[in-house]
Amino acid sequence: MNMKPWPYPRIIAHRGGGTLAPENTLAGMRKAKELGFAAVEFDVMLAGDATAILMHDQRLERTTDGSGAIAETAYSDMLALDAGGWFSRDYAGERVPSFAHAGELCVELGLWADIEIKPVKGFEAETGRATALAARELWHGAAVPPLLCSFQPAALAAAKEAAPELPRGALIQSIPHDWEQWMQKLGCVSVHCDYRMLLPHQARAVRNAGYWLLCYTVNDPEIARVLFDWGADAVITDRLDLIAPDFA
Repeated sequence: MNMKPWPYPRIIAHRGGGTLAPENTLAGMRKAKELGFAAVEFDVMLAGDATAILMHDQRLERTTDGSGAIAETAYSDMLALDAGGWFSRDYAGERVPSFAHAGELCVELGLWADIEIKPVKGFEAETGRATALAARELWHGAAVPPLLCSFQPAALAAAKEAAPELPRGALIQSIPHDWEQWMQKLGCVSVHCDYRMLLPHQARAVRNAGYWLLCYTVNDPEIARVLFDWGADAVITDRLDLIAPDFA
């Protein structure tokens, strides 16, 4: 398998604006763009009414002023919540964005998207399917499609079935011995791993097998430099203040 060179930005802003803005918000994406970043990563989950939204946790408490389970809360109810005040007063009033609004903003700002399918437990296939179908529509006609990734094989399989033309990546903490079998089964083009669990020979193996390699969440410029020396194609970072868009 021969993989073409990585065609996307090599520095990806984690959850939108990293540590400089509330995570998984439109404000975070705007902050990344303002700082010159050309790529953002964010999480997509289904609300209780099956609306695709940007959210990492399965509950509301950490990143909003609301409470309760995401799977039991309709998106219409989330719109009344503050998703920015927990971060700073400057972002008070920021709302939980729908995936539709986030995708539209990415296209408008020219931001490439690394989209993590982050299903509530029990909704893996449903979330993978919904995210893929929405991404197909949101990026229809775009020159560069987003990359869909997930820790959940069932979500990736559903995304593959729903929109096989969209590229997919396998999110893993450490690279297992049978990683390539999973890549082939799910039709993935990239491996996304925890940089702390990566060894140099594994990085070489991924690249030699023709897959792209992304590392998360890299917040030290020196570590980023080492990973690129090992052959990593991109790093996802929270520290937009330390690792510049043109770092690589």
